[in-house]
Amino acid sequence: MKATSARVLLTGARGGIGQAMARTLAGAGAAVMGVGRAATPPVGAAARMRWLQADLATDAGLAGVVAAAEAWRANVVVHAAGVPAFGPFGSEPAARLDEVLRVNLLAPMLLTRHLMPLLLRQSHAQIVFVGSALGRIGLPGFSVYGASKAGLHGFAEALRRELADTSVRVQLLAPRSTRTAFNDAAVEAYNTATKTAMDPPEVVAEALLRLIESEAADRFIGFPERLAVRLNGLLGALLDGSFVRHRRHLNATPLSHDPKGTAP
Repeated sequence: MKATSARVLLTGARGGIGQAMARTLAGAGAAVMGVGRAATPPVGAAARMRWLQADLATDAGLAGVVAAAEAWRANVVVHAAGVPAFGPFGSEPAARLDEVLRVNLLAPMLLTRHLMPLLLRQSHAQIVFVGSALGRIGLPGFSVYGASKAGLHGFAEALRRELADTSVRVQLLAPRSTRTAFNDAAVEAYNTATKTAMDPPEVVAEALLRLIESEAADRFIGFPERLAVRLNGLLGALLDGSFVRHRRHLNATPLSHDPKGTAP
């Protein structure tokens, strides 16, 4: 779908990646409705972006987004909302596991389910799930976050195949680590110690635009991450020894957890 034909419902629009996505899509001619938990859009938000306050982890928030999308006739849904989780698995509180899985996995599934009648009525529609390279490459320290994104990847793949004979295209965008406030100081230190590259959010936003316009099934961002995704799928446990540096850094560094986050 050309950007000029897109009416994009964008969740997580207040996060660093979400804001870059809104600017890039609007700049290419798309109409954008941003969704976030805050009452107002971020300062400097794209001029063409409408704003909808909603908490997707609640029934009321989901209902409000569905009603707004119906009235606005959204034809592209971009699931970019999410919360982070980083640290040794044993240090993650049970409530944190519940929050991460509920926001990163269950909320996009429920919102998609509620929006299906709207999308199927249109001559052409697209659903983009913003996953993560960590949904295909299990890294020490990201067991909870990676599980939420792995689930999202599996859902997107199955739904893409299920809807192949309909007017709805299902796509997956998988960024690697990105320089936004989503990643706290502990993650920054981990990435530095393990020589993990980080992209500016604009790289992810441009990849989203290309993905929507190409209608490809998926797009993984960055090298060597794209290669690692393929190798991990082929070799699995044979790659376990590649992550010694990651494991050692994780075990050697005391971590504090910041529960805030709005994007993948």
